[in-house]
Amino acid sequence: MSKAIVVGGGISGLTAAYLLREKARAKGLDLEVLLLEKEERVGGKIWSIKDEGFLCEWGPNGFLDNKPHTLELCKRLGADRLLLRSNDNARKRFIYSGGMLHQLPENASSFLKSKLISWKGKFRLAMEPFSSKAPMDVDETLAAFARRRLGEEALQKLIAPMVSGIFAGNPETMSLVSCFPRIAELELQYGGLIKAMMKLAKEKKKEIAAGKAVASAAGPGGILTSFRDGIQSLTDAIATRLGSDSILTGQEVVKIATGKNAPFCVTTATGEHEADLVILASPAYAGSPAVKEFDPYISHVLGDIPYSSMTVVCFGYERRRIGHDLKGFGYLIPKEEKMNTLGTLWDSSIFANRAPQGKVLLRSMLGGACFPGYIKLSDNEVSLRVQEDLKTIMGIKESPSFVRIFRHEKAIPQYIVGHSQRLAGLEEKLKEHPGFFLAGNSYRGIGLNDCVAESNRAADNAMRYLMKR
Repeated sequence: MSKAIVVGGGISGLTAAYLLREKARAKGLDLEVLLLEKEERVGGKIWSIKDEGFLCEWGPNGFLDNKPHTLELCKRLGADRLLLRSNDNARKRFIYSGGMLHQLPENASSFLKSKLISWKGKFRLAMEPFSSKAPMDVDETLAAFARRRLGEEALQKLIAPMVSGIFAGNPETMSLVSCFPRIAELELQYGGLIKAMMKLAKEKKKEIAAGKAVASAAGPGGILTSFRDGIQSLTDAIATRLGSDSILTGQEVVKIATGKNAPFCVTTATGEHEADLVILASPAYAGSPAVKEFDPYISHVLGDIPYSSMTVVCFGYERRRIGHDLKGFGYLIPKEEKMNTLGTLWDSSIFANRAPQGKVLLRSMLGGACFPGYIKLSDNEVSLRVQEDLKTIMGIKESPSFVRIFRHEKAIPQYIVGHSQRLAGLEEKLKEHPGFFLAGNSYRGIGLNDCVAESNRAADNAMRYLMKR
């Protein structure tokens, strides 16, 4: 019998362990899979907390259905029947600028009518096809790309808020090719974003006419998807399928080394576990010290990946106390507006079952790479700052009847300039250690879909390794 150890019990580790075991069984391999998790619970940053009738997401609140891996995983688990798509309200997204909320335009007509971007800014955007070409062999920042192709105003009011909303990041340091590789590809392939959109739209129209594709109201980003009882339903389902015998919690991995009787030896505070292969699926900063003796280079690269902090604030209100229309996803705020928060999601408008009857749940974010000091604010200061922003932006004068504050000192990995080169170096170094694999959101995508895809990739690579032994 072979043995595999997966380090880290977040969505990446759980998925890698489950898929590896399933793939081994399909091939008739006798494989024991053991997952080691530092905390007393599995799920990592996926944690759906139910309190006073509210459902608060400690971390991510769902995934987009435009990529197959997570949906396929749900189907494998039999959890697809429990999926909950976001309300159509979620299509309406807003940016706070100039003292008011502006709905993000969904088409050319609404873009021309929108007051979010000035006419000067709109003209600059219209000139995008004539913008300068991408610099050769340069890992361009998101800010440099936006200024070059879209202009300063678009950077401040569209790109920067999007980057803070997705990565809690700073566009001045984030790498275009690492954060949004598809956008970089479109520019290279079509010579510009508007040209790419026009050509892709024509291709899509031809496919629909030929019956090779169907029209979708979801848009290019897909539909935000979760479960009635929160996104934790997914990690709970995986843990249940793995079984308690395959999961050990409260087991911090302190060292990964070469084993005496097997290729690897994984040491925790309570003992040693030898294994034929190891998948390191913990956050990069957590995995770095464990492999310091095993491979100093890998340890250095993992430790060199920065993370942004984030404070998540859930406020509950009686609906009748809020005069603002809540038909929407929520809003993001450009840094230039000098507000306290990065933005607020109208959670109970996005998904059903997030607030008791007659009440609403709002979830605000503070901090990120641009405001790292906010993680040190007291709970009282955090609450006051969020209330101040909600009063200014949404006219909410009432104090919330429900307050929950969640702090993430290292919330989201930052794919800063040079990230792709670091990954290339990692890939080469990993060739020296057959049977040792990496998974997680520290490398090729931070979303839930990306984590599942990376875990699938790690499980496939592990299977190829086992089949060759």
